[in-house]
Amino acid sequence: MSTEADGIVRQITEIVAVELGVPVDVLMPDTDLRGIEGADSVRLLRVVAKVEQTWDVELDDDDVFGVSSIAALSTVVGNALQVRAA
Repeated sequence: MSTEADGIVRQITEIVAVELGVPVDVLMPDTDLRGIEGADSVRLLRVVAKVEQTWDVELDDDDVFGVSSIAALSTVVGNALQVRAA
C-alpha cells in the first residue's frame, strides 16, 4: 500500500477497475466515477469500502459523497492519512 499521491491514485484506479469490472487502461485520474458504465451507488460504495480497508482509514461521508473522480478520492484518502499520522 502506497501513501504517496501517485501510488494512491494507482491503487484506487486498480480498485475501481476490479469493483466496476472495467479495464485499468481506460481509467484516468480525472475519470468521473459516476460516468463509468455499470457504476451504481452500491458498486461505488464497495469501492469506498475497499479503499478504506486498503489504507485502514474511515473516510468522512461528506468527503466521499463530494468526490467525482479517482484523483478527488485519492485526495480524500491522502487527507485521511495525514490526519491519522498527526
